[in-house]
Amino acid sequence: MPNETRRGVLGLLGAGLVMAATPARALDTAEASALVQKSLDEVYAVINSGKAPAQMYKDFEAIFARYADVDIIARSALGPAARQAKGPEYAAYRQAFQGYIGRKYGKRFHEFIGSKIEVTGARPVKSFYAVTSIARLKGRSPMEVEWHVSDKSGQSRYFNIIIEGVNMLASERAEISAMLARRKGDIPALAQDLQKAG
Repeated sequence: MPNETRRGVLGLLGAGLVMAATPARALDTAEASALVQKSLDEVYAVINSGKAPAQMYKDFEAIFARYADVDIIARSALGPAARQAKGPEYAAYRQAFQGYIGRKYGKRFHEFIGSKIEVTGARPVKSFYAVTSIARLKGRSPMEVEWHVSDKSGQSRYFNIIIEGVNMLASERAEISAMLARRKGDIPALAQDLQKAG
């Protein structure tokens, strides 16, 4: 699959990641599957809303801030440097990362009008559930997508998505790592770059 297609699907699924959160409760396979389906329904409502792109980006960031475990995702993307980041500089990075994700994934929405993702099953894997689905995009071969769902934070949330072997968290970590390397490990400078990126 071309890299642009992978990035596009990851963008759409990243929207699913931030759209889904429910009150704390013990998960099972049915609930994990329902959570994925609910998030997909909401994602497609945004895609087909007819809003201007800039408004969609703002809406996406607001949803991300409210429903995703922003801290876990941001720390994972930053990698080992997150352990050395001081409070204020990490907070600035986290806020910039949140906006970066909103813009980056928001820009992929238009590619998925008329597409469909169907949930096909779920299974427990260690401390989380893996929910499988099939993405059917116009003019492209079906793709298998795996969603990782957990309620360890007190709410049921997606914390990773894998599509055809492409790990969303790993992809973000590689991009953020490269940006940090260009800034010679300077996290405040990285945060400034993230405010313009996406």
